[in-house]
Parts: sequence; C-alpha cells; structure tokens
Amino acid sequence: MAKRSLALQLDEAVQAMLVSLQPRPEKAPDRELTALVRVAQALRELPRKEFRAALKSDLQRRGSMNEGTAAGAGAAAAARALHYQRPGLTSITPYVIVRPAAQFIEFLKMAFEGVERVRMPAPDGSIMHAEVSVGNGAIEVGDGNEEYPTAPGAIHLYVDDADATYDSALQAGATSIYAPTDDHPSGDRWGAAKDQFGNLWYIATPKGWTPGPEGLRSVQPYLHLREAHKMIAFLEAAFGAEAMGVHKSPEGAVLHATIRIGNATLEIDEAHGEFQPMPCHLHVYVPDTDAVYAQALRAGATSIETPQDKPYGDRAAGVKDAWGNSWFIATYLGR
Repeated sequence: MAKRSLALQLDEAVQAMLVSLQPRPEKAPDRELTALVRVAQALRELPRKEFRAALKSDLQRRGSMNEGTAAGAGAAAAARALHYQRPGLTSITPYVIVRPAAQFIEFLKMAFEGVERVRMPAPDGSIMHAEVSVGNGAIEVGDGNEEYPTAPGAIHLYVDDADATYDSALQAGATSIYAPTDDHPSGDRWGAAKDQFGNLWYIATPKGWTPGPEGLRSVQPYLHLREAHKMIAFLEAAFGAEAMGVHKSPEGAVLHATIRIGNATLEIDEAHGEFQPMPCHLHVYVPDTDAVYAQALRAGATSIETPQDKPYGDRAAGVKDAWGNSWFIATYLGR
C-alpha cells in the first residue's frame, strides 16, 4: 500500500479531532506530521468566546491599574527630578532689573496679561524681588540699585495672536521696531517692540520650527552676542546645556540658536545692526548649585557670589560670563 501524503494524513487528523476522535495512528509516524497535529490540537483547545471575553475584561482592568500605577510613579519621578526648582519657575527665567520696577510690572500686566504672584518690598519701598507669570512662563523683576544696576534685556514672547499682543504692547507704552510679519526666517508670525524701560520684545505666534522641552515656553530670554558661537561652548561646559538648533551664515556667524538647560530654553544670535549686546541677568535652577558654580568658573566665568543658603529657601550663587551677563545659580531647598 502506497504511503499517503503528509497533507492527506494531516487532513484526516484534523477531521478526526473535529468530531472528537483520535487521529488515525500511522505505522511509522512522520515527525513533521506529529508536530503539525500538536499544533492542531492546541488550536482545537482554544477557549470559548465567553472565556475570552471575560479574560479580556480582566486584562484590561489590570492594565488600567498598572497604567495608573506607572503614571503615578512617573509623576512622582518627575516631581523628584524637578524638586530643585522653585514652584512656578523653570530652569531658566529672565531676571529684569529696571527702575521703577512697579511701573514695569504694570506694563507686563497691560501688555501681556501678566499676573503678579510675588512681591517683596525693600525697606525703602522699592521692589527687592517680584515674579510675574506671562503665559506658561515667568519673569522675575527687581528695582535697580547700586549693587545691581538696571539691566534691560531681550525676551522672545510666544503668544496665540502676535498682532493683538503687539498692539497691546504699544498701547501699554512700548514703541514699534516692526509690525508682525509672516516673512521672518523662522516661519513664525513675528513682530518686535521696545518698552519704555529699554527691554526688547520679540512677539511671535509659532508656525515654523520652534524647539523646546515639554512644549514651547511663552517666555524665552534672547541674547545678542559678539562671537555667539563661543557662548554655546560656555553654556555646554558651565550648565550641561544642549544646542537644539544652530543656524549659521556661510561665514560661520550664528544667525540663531536655541539652547536647552534643564526643562527650558534660551535663544542667542550674533549681534547685528540695531540688535546689539544687552548684558542681562538670568536665574538658573540646577540640581547642585555648588557643582554648577564650580563648572561655570572652570568654563571661564568670574564669581559674583559664592554658594550659600539663603533665608528664602534657596542655595544660591552668582557668576558673570565673558559677555557681561550675570547668572544667578540656585537650588530650591524646599523650605
């Protein structure tokens, strides 16, 4: 009797299983047939629809519980990672020192719908320190004095409606540099104004490539520098910064760069035309003030203040870079 084909033997075995019979034994079972029959038996014994539905429901419930636990653990980890930042601030916040600071705060409210959340007066009635929320960012403010003279700066402000915000800034007392236009190289709708305190405001509605960690921050310090490419190297060495986007001219000048420190960014370019260097103050929160202070000095900064615990709950230090910008380095101690 001729040996039946493997396909025929497998077909008979499957038919037998479908009617709850044992497969017909072969005198010399084919190893491949044996393996295929085992697969068929496993498929035959799969659970009923009712069991599968119950199993699916249970797995989904367990999955939701695990996701909730994982999300909670993730949130806790994120909170631990950012505990060194004072609540309401990010890794980089512009610190604008002007005079009178009280009038500048009113300008921020009128022009950009700023919300004053902290004000600490000095004994003479001036403002020692204040914080104003603008969008999802913040600006710190203080009155200029002999120790810290006035130092206006440039700020890139991202808003939903550049035209409306530009108009509000002019109504609040700023003067126009240029009206919002879609012709900016970034692809954003971009306008510029100068307030009565000397600060430059680049007001933009993002449309093009606007990098930033954890979503775009409304408030970004903007530094116009000579030999801007050297600032990138300094920030990398001093603060562990990351250059997220660097655009250069054919001659190598930095046309624009976005630099990330922690969970925030700042922007720089080569000083040009009317946009000249404006040495300013920046507040940088880091996990370890002492370590970053030492790194900044090794990178070429000079000391303004050595690390020390402050009565307001920060461990803080200060350095000045080669371009004249002051960096207030801090770690929030949670008290």
